[in-house]
Amino acid sequence: MDFQLNDDQRAIQDAARAFAEAELAPHSAKWDEEKHFPVATMKAAAEMGFCGIYTGEEHGGLALGRVEAAVIFEELARGDVATAAFLSIHNMATWMIDRFGSDELRGRFIADLVRMGRPSSSEAVGGQTCIASYCLTEPGSGSDAAALRTTAVRDGDHYVLNGSKAFISGAGTSDLYVVMVRTGGEGAKGVSAVVVEAGTPGLSFGAQEKKMGWNAQPTAIVQFDDCRVPVANLLGEEGAGFRYAMAGLDGGRLNIAACSLGGARLALETAQDYVATRKQFGKPVGDFQNTQFKLADMATDLEAARLMVLRGAWAIDTDHPEKTKWCAMAKRLATDACFQIADEALQLHGGYGYLKDYPLERIVRDLRVHRILEGTNEIMRVIVARELTRA
Repeated sequence: MDFQLNDDQRAIQDAARAFAEAELAPHSAKWDEEKHFPVATMKAAAEMGFCGIYTGEEHGGLALGRVEAAVIFEELARGDVATAAFLSIHNMATWMIDRFGSDELRGRFIADLVRMGRPSSSEAVGGQTCIASYCLTEPGSGSDAAALRTTAVRDGDHYVLNGSKAFISGAGTSDLYVVMVRTGGEGAKGVSAVVVEAGTPGLSFGAQEKKMGWNAQPTAIVQFDDCRVPVANLLGEEGAGFRYAMAGLDGGRLNIAACSLGGARLALETAQDYVATRKQFGKPVGDFQNTQFKLADMATDLEAARLMVLRGAWAIDTDHPEKTKWCAMAKRLATDACFQIADEALQLHGGYGYLKDYPLERIVRDLRVHRILEGTNEIMRVIVARELTRA
């Protein structure tokens, strides 16, 4: 069992780290304060291949594995958690279109999604960008995703969509929306997935949500009112959408877990630097055994979380039959542990940790939502328990 990254993986890690340090970290506090969505910076990330990490090579993706994706997202999140998390969502939506879409659909969208932009001559809706959002959660369904109520009724060569989606990252800014809709009866088997393009009549958005964290990305309700979407925009087959959504979420959960690793790593490093210089009772705070023990526990928990994330990534890359369980375990453990690490790092800073002059309060706010999205950690426990029962 080899726990070391190979040469190619280390090169990828170095490239992501360099990009994060140069393009994300210097602006993270300002983006959070100004609630700025850094589209230009994300397009620069696309030039590095970070918007099609595990998308196929046919249309320009890197076709890397989920281990490499986890490495990349950890490094990007160390620069800015909120931006890295949105890039993870964009990658998930792009992969779903590439994996389950028709050749025609893939040809229309994937190359533009991978480079997060369209050629200047394009007349397609959305202008020069091509950003994707993932739409599953609804105001009334929450964790019971299979109970979604947004309908898509066939009318000739179109579906007519009615309903709404809640907490959608990129809503109002994204150019494409991968939407789970009900085309059949109750339950998971009645769910399908369609791609809705920005500018489609009947598509609208609620006011931007005022959030605790993730301020560097927009979040709003997506509303469908007799929204006519071509049947050609269906992903795969009718009735298979929930399965596609869950396949996307296996990787999406790992991505968010990896983003938690990056934020927690920055928090730990910041705390180590602080306690080495901050003096109390005549000596550095870092010389107190209580502080040393706390740092040791934080470092141990971070490493344990990283190993769980890599185990889940390996399970997807090898198509292990228990991959869903391992991904749920990794997401639960990593997001809980990394939030706690960030909170402990803030505590080590005392009152200074509560000030915006230091990154700790922002990291805590940004990591808190990771325990909720892509399936709450309570739902992760349900998934794990269900898989254990099946075994």
